[in-house]
Amino acid sequence: MTGIVVVSHSRALAEAAVGLATQMVGDGGPVIEVAAGLSETELGTDAAAISEALERATDEQGVVVFMDLGSALMSTETALEFLDPDLAERVHLTWAPLVEGLVGATVAAAGGADPERVVSEAELAVEAKKRHLATVTEDD
Repeated sequence: MTGIVVVSHSRALAEAAVGLATQMVGDGGPVIEVAAGLSETELGTDAAAISEALERATDEQGVVVFMDLGSALMSTETALEFLDPDLAERVHLTWAPLVEGLVGATVAAAGGADPERVVSEAELAVEAKKRHLATVTEDD
């Protein structure tokens, strides 16, 4: 099953997003690892912690990574350099929004989707909100 890693500057934010997403699938969901914060309360990202989370979450299919802010992306790219090249090839980064994307990805991964499909579902997840708001604006 495709694994998921959440990279965030805030451990509390990442754990809350994971808690919401895992409620959608119950016990049958994918492995989701959190690499967030420099401590329980200190904000920041750590490339070594991200690398370790990627190693724990990646299986034969691969892993999808969610990042909350720009420097989380830079830390994740650095973390990829620490990985065995075969494992690094199975890492898929997504621009999807953290909450909506993570929920969509978790449900897709729980259903057995491959990493490309998990990324696709994550990136489409925000479309419902976008369409709704466009409709509300047009109706005004």
